[in-house]
Amino acid sequence: MLKERRLAAETVAEALFAAERAIDAAITRTAALAGLMPATRQDARLSAMIGQDALMAAIQTMQSLGHAREGIVDTHKHLTTAQRDIGLAAVSFGDGGEKPPPERTGRLTLAAMAHNAA
Repeated sequence: MLKERRLAAETVAEALFAAERAIDAAITRTAALAGLMPATRQDARLSAMIGQDALMAAIQTMQSLGHAREGIVDTHKHLTTAQRDIGLAAVSFGDGGEKPPPERTGRLTLAAMAHNAA
């Protein structure tokens, strides 16, 4: 049963990491586009009114992508909790990049912190 849980977790982790990379790539490419438009307009000596709607649409897209990234980060946090819940807390998935420390909230966490400090 542990083998099946680990395989399931690996499958979900791979999909999660792919989604995270895709969102980051979309942010990077959209930011490049948004930065390119005003510079290109200036180089062509066009009025500031030219392309304003397109620039605003790209900026709004960036905001939407920021919300999407926030959502995938929340998904990651919830899946980390699920990983612990199914007994795979000690198993590492992904590229080994550092994660921030877990949020320390709740009485049990506070009690554990007080116990460790003693």
